[in-house]
Amino acid sequence: MAETVRIELDEAQALCERAAMAAGATEEVARALARSAVSAEADGHGLMGLAHFAGYLDAMQSGRLDGAADPVVTRPALALYLADAMAGSAYTAFDRVFEDFAKTASLFGVAVFSQKNAYTSGALGYFAARLAEAGLVSIAATNGPALLAGSGSTKPVYCTNPMAFAAPVADGPPLLIDQSSSATAFASVRKAAREGNDIPQGWAVDAEGHPTTDPAQAMKGALLAFGGERGANIALMVEVLAAGVSGANWSLDAPSFAQGSQNPGTGLFVLALDPRLIDPDFASRMKDQLERLRSDFGVHIPGRGKGLARARAQSAGIDVPLEVHERLLAAAEGRRPSA
Repeated sequence: MAETVRIELDEAQALCERAAMAAGATEEVARALARSAVSAEADGHGLMGLAHFAGYLDAMQSGRLDGAADPVVTRPALALYLADAMAGSAYTAFDRVFEDFAKTASLFGVAVFSQKNAYTSGALGYFAARLAEAGLVSIAATNGPALLAGSGSTKPVYCTNPMAFAAPVADGPPLLIDQSSSATAFASVRKAAREGNDIPQGWAVDAEGHPTTDPAQAMKGALLAFGGERGANIALMVEVLAAGVSGANWSLDAPSFAQGSQNPGTGLFVLALDPRLIDPDFASRMKDQLERLRSDFGVHIPGRGKGLARARAQSAGIDVPLEVHERLLAAAEGRRPSA
């Protein structure tokens, strides 16, 4: 097992902020990027946590992510927020308008946040869960560079195109469903390649369109959608919401998030609905229904495990791989990590 370092959440937030600012981020951008990564780490989502945050540092240093970008947000309609990330973080504009956006959803019953020209986001559930904590039902969708084959295709035409859904639950963590349209996240394939492990059949095809269990070949080919054409159809739906509505790059036109100096120009769609205007007892009814599903029928409730992990992290801190901790510490101090 890899050696780890245990740190408090506040310490992790501060470390990531310092590392991001050392890489050229403004204080606002650094805070937004760090908050998203630490949140994922606290939820037990390590692939999208501090290890993923290190990728933001690389992206800023190469120019793919403008750490000093000042996003522009307009209101073409009272309940519609239209953001241009200006080649910067996917989080900055959302964080900037969050309180007002949530209030607007409660005032009108619904609000939409649509963004273009952003670097790729980490755990998409971050957006939906925050709104659920404010009492809102929410849906989020985002795209990125092409990695996923479409229905009937063996070539990548969509990104993993995740969709997240969250709903408030009385006296507990929100229901949170956060899943990609692909059979697995690209980060899982990249991790397998780094560690020299095979991937399961059904995850990907190679560059010739043949099924493969070699992650290196998978990264040269295409990921496969979960559930065949049904998953691919969801990827297309996400593409329309995230890129089509916002005017962001289609996945086919998005530059790589892992190499080069161009921002991928991705899109983000977030819808927030206030269920209290329809049913004031919504959160309590959710609590009772989810408990019935879990206790009486053995149903796994998405989000419950993340809530428990977050509670543990808040009291005991998080275990960060030593390699990742050293990399962030070196970045924060403006030095190269030790070999």
